[in-house]
Amino acid sequence: MCGIVACILKDGSAAPVLLECVRRLEYRGYDSVGIATSDPMIRIKKDSGKIDEVDAELDLADLPGSMGIAHVRWATHGLPTAENAHPHTDCSGEIAVVHNGIIENYLEVKEELESEGHIFRSETDTEVIPHLIEKYMDEGMDLEAATATALRKLRGAYAIAVVSSREPGRIVGARKESPLIVGVGEGEYFLASDVPAILNHTSRVIYLDDGEMVILDGDLRVTDMEGNTVEKEIHSIDWSADMAEKGGYDHFMLKEIHEEPSAVRDTLTEWDEVLGVVEEIGEVERICFVACGTSYHASLVGKYLFESLLGIPTDVILASEFRYSAGALNDRTLAIFISQSGETADTLNALRAANSRAKTLAIVNVLGSSATREAQHVLYTRAGPEIGVAATKTYVSQLTVIYMLVAAMGAPELMDRLGRVPEFMERALKDEDSIRELAATCSDVSDFFFIGRGFAYPTALEGALKLKEITYIHGEGYAAGELKHGPLALIDNGVPVVAISPPGPCHDKTLSNVEEVRARGARVIGVGSISDESLRKEADDFIGLDPEVDDVISPLIYIVPLQLLSYHVSVERGLDPDKPKNLAKCVTVE
Repeated sequence: MCGIVACILKDGSAAPVLLECVRRLEYRGYDSVGIATSDPMIRIKKDSGKIDEVDAELDLADLPGSMGIAHVRWATHGLPTAENAHPHTDCSGEIAVVHNGIIENYLEVKEELESEGHIFRSETDTEVIPHLIEKYMDEGMDLEAATATALRKLRGAYAIAVVSSREPGRIVGARKESPLIVGVGEGEYFLASDVPAILNHTSRVIYLDDGEMVILDGDLRVTDMEGNTVEKEIHSIDWSADMAEKGGYDHFMLKEIHEEPSAVRDTLTEWDEVLGVVEEIGEVERICFVACGTSYHASLVGKYLFESLLGIPTDVILASEFRYSAGALNDRTLAIFISQSGETADTLNALRAANSRAKTLAIVNVLGSSATREAQHVLYTRAGPEIGVAATKTYVSQLTVIYMLVAAMGAPELMDRLGRVPEFMERALKDEDSIRELAATCSDVSDFFFIGRGFAYPTALEGALKLKEITYIHGEGYAAGELKHGPLALIDNGVPVVAISPPGPCHDKTLSNVEEVRARGARVIGVGSISDESLRKEADDFIGLDPEVDDVISPLIYIVPLQLLSYHVSVERGLDPDKPKNLAKCVTVE
């Protein structure tokens, strides 16, 4: 997973603009960075490390030329080294390419090119692309035709931007199964992996589809791989550049946690859209959620809602495992695909498999993304741009859409309760100081456990995931009733156990599980109603939430203090919660 940008400016230097844009994509990868400009000679600066580190060493903005390409990398093929950093070039240094994706047949292509005399300098799969383009340009093709011919020879996923000193003033971009947008400015153009990269320069974008190319050379032209012109709609993005800034917070993650009340309020405005989609879908006999990571946990809440409130059988399937379940779909099944970006590779492939078998609905945060164009029905979360790698406000926005969907399909009483969720969240956020103090006392542990029953179980899973993602502490979420079936063997003196126990039918049983772990020396962190004296008495530490929040609505509110706890533990450990190691925001490769 990587981030790419490119630009052709009407005047001025491209390198400072590229550096600013690629900084906004660092959540997509941060083990190396590079920029290439053309004036018309191609000049490159790149190295391994985070952008600030590399910029301090190389002064990335000090490159001539009004056009160029840039890249921030999350390694898949080859270690994060200067040699493996993008952009990559051909033998002569006349062609430079940045790439997001994976070329599956790169080894056989590389062997073929090496047998023809091409010399490779990196371990990456990407480097075969400029060498292939070089080969076809040497045969007489122009940059556009050579790029299309090269891509037809490759298998895998890609979003690329290409420049060549042989054709100064031109950038060629293309996509297949990896996101790529075109930014349309006043006499200048941009390419980017994601909208936040270019918000300071334009809010008008074109979303490329698989198998499409874009040629930028003072004008803009979109074609298919055979060179046929494709007419594209220009979308106006309602996100402001300020929405993608920290706004005075130390980290994007903390800002985005504090934006959760407004994210829920904004998503609730989609109620009429939800009603319309439910009417279009008609009757269903089965629900099948398909998602990854945090979106999978949101889907688990959906399962509890659909089955307990509406009696509709519901399955939740990891997108990467969906191929084994696709055969069970039929036209009476509603398959719901949840993805913040709408570009998650596993989820998109599952959606494509389901489209011919079932009714499909995508729940997505990014307007115009691949999932929104491929699903039969679409509902949008209104979280705005989320820059922190660990999902926070997009999670509660996904949950909000799921609750509205259930309300529209037969449980309208949920809507009044949803309307109070932002208020409950705001009260939870006021307790941040005590959560910060709690984090300071448990930042040096090696294990953390989260337990809950019923609607609290997905919250336990998501709380554990947040902790793992940004603190690197081993965290596990369990259904509290499963403790005796194995996990209890891991409980020892001082091990933190977060017991999530909102008011409801599961409360007393969860309290019994709390007593079990206390008897084995665990440090219990209770999360429950502020008026829950039973849990408060059993817990070593207690996080109290509004007593009007019951178990059904609790996933939306009880996750807030768990997100804050993980955030502050990460900061206590001297880590950057926005940029967890080995992870990227949008997983665009399988």
